[in-house]
Amino acid sequence: MVACPACDKPVKEANINTHLDSGCKDLIDEAIPPPTQANGAAKPKAKKSSFFTPSSQRPERNVTFKDEAYESASSPLFSKQPSGTQASSSKLPTSTPKPPTSTPKAPTSISKPPSSTAPISFAGVKRELEQEEEDEDSDDAEGKPELVAPKPKKAKYGHPPLAERMRPQSLDEVAGQELVGPNGVLRNLIVTDRVPSMVLWGGPGTGKTTIARLIARTAGTRFVEINSTSSGVGEVKRLFTEAKNESLLTGRKTIIFCDEIHRFSKSQQDVFLGPVESGQITLIGATTENPSFKVVKALLSRCRTFTLDKLTDEDVFAILKRALAREVPELSSSSSEESQEEPTKHLTGHHLLAQDNHALLHYLAAFADGDARTGLNLLELALDLCRRPSTTIEDIKKSLTQTLVYDRAGDQHFDTISAFHKSVRGNDPDAALYYLARMLQSGEDPLYVARRMVVIASEDVGLADNSMLSLATATYAAAEKIGMPECRINLGHCAVALALAPKSTRAYRGLTRAYKALSEPGVAGLPIPIHLRNAPTKMMRDMGYGKDYKYNPDFVDGRVVQDYLPEQLEGRKFLGRQDLGDKLDPEIMEMDEQVRIASAYEEEGEVLLNPDGD
Repeated sequence: MVACPACDKPVKEANINTHLDSGCKDLIDEAIPPPTQANGAAKPKAKKSSFFTPSSQRPERNVTFKDEAYESASSPLFSKQPSGTQASSSKLPTSTPKPPTSTPKAPTSISKPPSSTAPISFAGVKRELEQEEEDEDSDDAEGKPELVAPKPKKAKYGHPPLAERMRPQSLDEVAGQELVGPNGVLRNLIVTDRVPSMVLWGGPGTGKTTIARLIARTAGTRFVEINSTSSGVGEVKRLFTEAKNESLLTGRKTIIFCDEIHRFSKSQQDVFLGPVESGQITLIGATTENPSFKVVKALLSRCRTFTLDKLTDEDVFAILKRALAREVPELSSSSSEESQEEPTKHLTGHHLLAQDNHALLHYLAAFADGDARTGLNLLELALDLCRRPSTTIEDIKKSLTQTLVYDRAGDQHFDTISAFHKSVRGNDPDAALYYLARMLQSGEDPLYVARRMVVIASEDVGLADNSMLSLATATYAAAEKIGMPECRINLGHCAVALALAPKSTRAYRGLTRAYKALSEPGVAGLPIPIHLRNAPTKMMRDMGYGKDYKYNPDFVDGRVVQDYLPEQLEGRKFLGRQDLGDKLDPEIMEMDEQVRIASAYEEEGEVLLNPDGD
């Protein structure tokens, strides 16, 4: 049996928590006298912990206002006290009267709280005593303690990058994309509220995410943005359910924007098929890869594909100029001369960005290579560098890092190697060296390039110069043993040699014709002539395998009359007689005529003209 710390009534120890939860009304054991009347008992009591010691037996101590208020605010019993209960600022309310000597004494400087008949306010009671004394006058005037304002929380995204701050807020601000221009196809669909599910295909920094957000804002629909790198099928299905409920409750459509949709696997992309086809959601997918290779055909057939153009240098320059005017309003083209003559302190080097008709901005626009995000990031870096003292334009240019637009697993990878191959085939060593350097500088595997040159040696040079195949294989071995950066010299040697070598596709074309013949019905399974069949066993020789075969080295010049093709293909030719084709480019005739005229002038020598021009 213990005494309740709140009402001092006897309660069984197992029921103390339930008793406190009932507001000290239930589970009271009246058979045992109160602890205050047990002084004359002969049986000594075991010493209890301070938590269960009645308040009448607790030692006298000074209680600060902070402690009392904290206990009062934290106790749920105060909200359930009857109107007749006396509230004191120095102790908890109890139903058993206590001797005056056991009542803790509160500091005399603390004013007496109002009667218990009025609601008790506990706001701001966790303050220190010193602060309470300082604010006593103001508290009395207002009727309640002044709340201490908490420290303001730091914003989660307090300073977004410049590229995010400059994101267009309307379709008119989107630069370089005719799709959302005044006469754009996509803009017309948005205005007429006929936004279909679509795939936006374009390079980085061309405005895919911006256009998707503006579509949702203009159409007034619910917009949900996900990324394939961090979202799974479970989350996507939950969004489908939310979109269905939203449509039933409010009639509002839901647009789901999936960035980098090509990173979803084929099975994950199949999840969108049903909701997109039924119109439950409007899907806007963004991708930097060719959707015909990276998006499943079933989903692609349910969406419209829009290609975003690569931004020109002028488009990027206009974006950078608008960003500069917003970040540094003091700079303007009209006052550039004045700022150079009388530089002010608050510019702190920013006038470098406006010098020579914004020459540095033109440099940054060309450096960005059609990526508006990269251009804005470079401008933000330049603005930070301009705050340093004695910063020059050369210092800014040296601090910039080129972002090479090359993806070893994307379209740039295949486009660049294709351009290299076609430059070698077209006998243009300059273009071949350019694309070779571009690939190697971007981190392309040199063995990948070497393997392609081995193919070029047989596919394009072929029978015209058989030594090129040996050179290409030797180049591959050199690149494998030496590695970068030295093997770039071997690769350049082989690339130039292949570009200058004569070309013959005779063997390659013949092989292509043979493959084409195999696609004809029945050709791929034609029986091998019996005299050409292998006869390793006696049974096969008895069956006639290899019989009547004429071994060519046994005859003069190896010439014999013998059929080698199956009977159904006798007389069919796959290998042509010409090394190259027989088509004539009409533009080549004009170029040959210009070369002939130039050569004729060179043979005649220098022509002197009289003052009349004759």
